[in-house]
Amino acid sequence: MKVIDHIRQSKETLVSFEILPPLKGKTINSIYEHLDPLMELKPSFINVTYHRSEHVFKKKADGTFDKVEVRKRPGTVGICAAIMNHYHVDAVPHLICGGFTKRETEDALIDLNFIGVDNVLVLRGDAAKNESVFEPEPDGHRHAIDLLKQVVNLNNGIYLEEDIRDGFRTKFSIGIAGYPEKHFEAPNMNTDLAYLKAKVDAGAEYIITQMFFDNKKFFEYVEKCRANGIDVPIIPGLKPIASKRQLSVLPRAFYVDIPNELSVEIMKCKTDADVELVGAEWLLQQSRELKAANVPVLHYYTLSKPRIIYDVVRQLL
Repeated sequence: MKVIDHIRQSKETLVSFEILPPLKGKTINSIYEHLDPLMELKPSFINVTYHRSEHVFKKKADGTFDKVEVRKRPGTVGICAAIMNHYHVDAVPHLICGGFTKRETEDALIDLNFIGVDNVLVLRGDAAKNESVFEPEPDGHRHAIDLLKQVVNLNNGIYLEEDIRDGFRTKFSIGIAGYPEKHFEAPNMNTDLAYLKAKVDAGAEYIITQMFFDNKKFFEYVEKCRANGIDVPIIPGLKPIASKRQLSVLPRAFYVDIPNELSVEIMKCKTDADVELVGAEWLLQQSRELKAANVPVLHYYTLSKPRIIYDVVRQLL
């Protein structure tokens, strides 16, 4: 079932989760162990992140180095199939520009269609670790809107091979990312919203936001989107703070602000266990306010903290 249909058919706020593929060498059981308790909360869909490959240099016996391509978290397509088969819930794979050619993307979309996936979340993705700015693969997409248009083309039966006539039309529901505190590369919020509007006009059906810790910023963002003619559902992305270290890591990695009230309370904590209690309570109050405002979905970035998410959502429901 498509995410947009879940939203349209529901009369109340839904719940969804986002997970990481396991590191190479781990089994699918690590996903099941992560999701088993969360499935009691009846999520409408599960997002599965996609990760680009990295280049590492391995020293050879003669002292020279080989440049080797490594993908540390492979398996997104297979994980989506496993989730849908094991839990009978919709899986939403992320599609990214970085590290993939257009043909590799098309093949991935065909595989996803074959296994019954109806949804994708289209993202540009981050720059490679050894790059200061994002660079696409040769014959890859530079911008998320170009990747989105490729998905739309496939939905219209248009393939990269021009000799394919009357190709099968996929039916992907396409989501995109939004940034209540502005994408860090955008010069200003108005420009960021213009890019967002272009993606919606090109075929995106809903928006999932970057994490935020101040609901006021989300509500203001929604108002700005509506004022700019962006009328698709906007889903808030939420994450608990679980350690003092995250007070500096999250702003640096995700370009988000931590409200002063929250940071002051966390700095009073003596242990990370204490921080988890503060972070969980903050997340619960965020969630309650957002639910009262009738947001379409509460989307939780579970990462390595499913227990905190479980406790929060259980109280919320």
